Amino acid sequence: MTTHHHAASVFRRSIRWASVLALSIAALAWRPTARPSYLFMWAGDSAHKASDFLAVIDATPTSPRYGAVLTVLSTGTAGTRPHHTEQEMPADGHLLANGFGAGETYLFDLTDPLHPRLATSFGDVAGFSHPHTYLRLADNTVLTTFQYGADSSMAHATMTDGMGMGGHHSTGGLVEMDERGRVIRSAHARDSSIADGRIHPYSVLALPNVDRALSTSTDMDQDDSADTGQWIQVWRLDDLALLRTIALPPGPRGNENQFTGEPHLLPDGHSIYIHTFSCGLYLLRGVETASPSVTFVHGFDGTDCGVPLVDGHYWLQPVPALHGLVSLDISDPEHPRQVSSVSVGDDELPHWIAIDATGRRIVMNSGGYAKGNRLFIVNFDPATGSLSIDQRFHDPGSTRAGIDLSNRRWPNGFVGTAAPHGTVFSR
Repeated sequence: MTTHHHAASVFRRSIRWASVLALSIAALAWRPTARPSYLFMWAGDSAHKASDFLAVIDATPTSPRYGAVLTVLSTGTAGTRPHHTEQEMPADGHLLANGFGAGETYLFDLTDPLHPRLATSFGDVAGFSHPHTYLRLADNTVLTTFQYGADSSMAHATMTDGMGMGGHHSTGGLVEMDERGRVIRSAHARDSSIADGRIHPYSVLALPNVDRALSTSTDMDQDDSADTGQWIQVWRLDDLALLRTIALPPGPRGNENQFTGEPHLLPDGHSIYIHTFSCGLYLLRGVETASPSVTFVHGFDGTDCGVPLVDGHYWLQPVPALHGLVSLDISDPEHPRQVSSVSVGDDELPHWIAIDATGRRIVMNSGGYAKGNRLFIVNFDPATGSLSIDQRFHDPGSTRAGIDLSNRRWPNGFVGTAAPHGTVFSR
């Protein structure tokens, strides 16, 4: 009987394990495939002759075409100087982008990534020209910075070689609008204590929990030698009333406060970092009070430090002088600490970055400003802050990391060099 019971027990266990194995195989068989990942790159012809375009790039790491340019949507307009897009793909799949040199806004419908569509485009809004930054609010309206007043004698000047537009523009403002440019409210950034034309709204941060917004000021026109851009402005978010204009204090070099760029809310929920294109990093506290405080906390090498972002308790900063990307641990906002960096080559001047929905992959390019002109993916570890170049993301048939954007044939028939800027991951 003992032998019989033992045999029966073994048989029952075998049946159970066979059932478990069968269920496991079935689960694997029915497991949905991973959502494809794409990069949307907003770019123009470096010679300003062929149409500006949005390129769709395969960004699925397991794809046999990882790194391939899959399709291109031409706008039909050349030489608008494609510049900023939104820094992350909106939930509705509609991406705003500016052709800054022409003062145009483009709305791309990317709900079907392999068949992108231009939904609409528009120019001046609410008496302002040359939009720069688009920020989605919780209700999907868009808080937008416009650099100039549309009444400026140079408001509709177009960029010549480089980023020059004549250097004479009246102060712009903020506009809350829908994604098609229909105005909800607007406000001038003029401050009576500062000469008109010395403030040019660049980027904006919304702080709905304290009914505030914060904007920065850097004129995109390189001909404007009088504007030193040390200003930030505090607004009441509800009605866009301008509450105060604050000048950042100089840093140790004396000029780190110039050309304020991107403001980001830190993980503590109340402190704000403000980066400058003079490679300074400033800490703002008490933005909801009558006396906000702002202090210099870090300086990066060189000048023209690019578009940063925050992921967890890390600040990720493109630093052209280092030809790469730097990661700072900002757990203690008053004492940020560098934990990692990567370099992508002496011929690159990294400027634009954006991160994917996992918080682990960063797309980076030189904004059309460098000889190297390659598009990279950088791997990021949100637990340690470490950075590494994705060596597998490259042109088909190449072994060099990154996508070469120069002297290539594009799917729309254009043969030439792309000047890229805003580039984002699909959701």
